[in-house]
Amino acid sequence: QLQLVESGGGFVQPGGSLRISCAASGSTPAFYSVAWFRQAPGKEREGVSAITSIGSTTNYADSVKGRFTISRDKSTVYLQMNSLQPEDTAVYYCAAKGGLFAPASLTPQFYDSWGQGTQVTVSS
Repeated sequence: QLQLVESGGGFVQPGGSLRISCAASGSTPAFYSVAWFRQAPGKEREGVSAITSIGSTTNYADSVKGRFTISRDKSTVYLQMNSLQPEDTAVYYCAAKGGLFAPASLTPQFYDSWGQGTQVTVSS
């Protein structure tokens, strides 16, 4: 079974930066897409960014375009977050879906493996 573990969350002031990571272990498929989602208290889970298996395609929510960058290196996927704002405060989850041609979807129902989440708090 594929296991995902997020790390790197924390507290940052508005305008600051943070990089969070998603490490895969266990029965890792040869090819899989990975996405980042976030959920703030009282709100639905929102797709933030996604990347395909070989990193050839990325996808971003409009709310983070130009500020967030997703990348992957072997079994770890990163989300570099710049110009953070209080509205970015949420628990950030990574999710994965196996398959060479799995798209960079921002739909949570598409993914079947999830991590436990890491808290990101943006506040002055």
